[in-house]
Amino acid sequence: MQTLVTGGGGFLGRSIVEQLLARGDRVRSYGRGDYPELVGLGAEVLRGDLNDPARLEQACAGVDCVFHVAARPGTSVQPAPYYAVNTQGTQHVLQACRQQGVRRLVYTSSPSVVFAGVDQVGVDESIPLAFDWLRRHRCYYAHSKAQAEQAVLAANDSQLRTCALRPHLIWGPRDRHLIPRLLARSGRLRRVGDGSNLVDHIYVDNAAQAHLLAADALAAEQTPVAGKAYFLSQGEPANCWQWIDEILALAQLPGVRRSVSFRSAWQIGRFCEAVYRGLHIKREPPMTRFVAAQLATSHWFDISAAQRELGYQPLVSTAEGMQRLGDWLAAEPENAF
Repeated sequence: MQTLVTGGGGFLGRSIVEQLLARGDRVRSYGRGDYPELVGLGAEVLRGDLNDPARLEQACAGVDCVFHVAARPGTSVQPAPYYAVNTQGTQHVLQACRQQGVRRLVYTSSPSVVFAGVDQVGVDESIPLAFDWLRRHRCYYAHSKAQAEQAVLAANDSQLRTCALRPHLIWGPRDRHLIPRLLARSGRLRRVGDGSNLVDHIYVDNAAQAHLLAADALAAEQTPVAGKAYFLSQGEPANCWQWIDEILALAQLPGVRRSVSFRSAWQIGRFCEAVYRGLHIKREPPMTRFVAAQLATSHWFDISAAQRELGYQPLVSTAEGMQRLGDWLAAEPENAF
């Protein structure tokens, strides 16, 4: 099939591009960079912005399935970029799909769209989107992604079949977000809470594989996948702080030794948000209330729906993924920071 991957030059997007090409699909990547490495792999690269509807329509021409992966991540307290890219940009992708007759859309969402600051232990997709909590505590990334997911699923019909995938904490070699942030802050990290919280995570190639499975499932005449969201993970939650220590150890860095209570981290986050908002600082604060809650609570999910309806099973185990990550860090340590 002819596919379009928005954000094809990114961490997850590139893995999706590689897997599509490996099985013989034609791939067009749409993003803000040139990405000669994708051209070298055999992909067509189209440069453009999610808020350029005309350019998006060009990108969607002749496409059977769109993988909408591109997003604005982070925890900045300046809201405009998140809604411009994640919410409005997704509306433009949907519009382009309609205009060009695209039949399938797989949207990369996030479990953060349902996070409401409390433990989530084995919850499934029946849990509602946490609009009120996310708006009140100003996590603009998660709130904008929730709006986008809602729009994508509402757009599902007989002409355009859609679904949303919620991979949690994507990691692996070539990561430019999670792993570098952990390693760069290793000496300043503080354990938040009592250190017993369990969290889900997913190796990047497993997350990419699930996207291909979803696209194939949407092509079936009678599919239960259309109009639905799915949690994705390794299927085995990890102790958050033990897992962080294991990642630090791969880079020959010491583990987290100091801790702070959830209450203190929450108050620090509230203060940092106020300062960064008042001074109009675009960088992410060192702590926010959302981040404090994420670091102190358990949040892992029932992935049985993805297993049953997508046929998803993690092909790369956590142990094998950690070995690959360690090899990458050892071979190219400068790329981790």
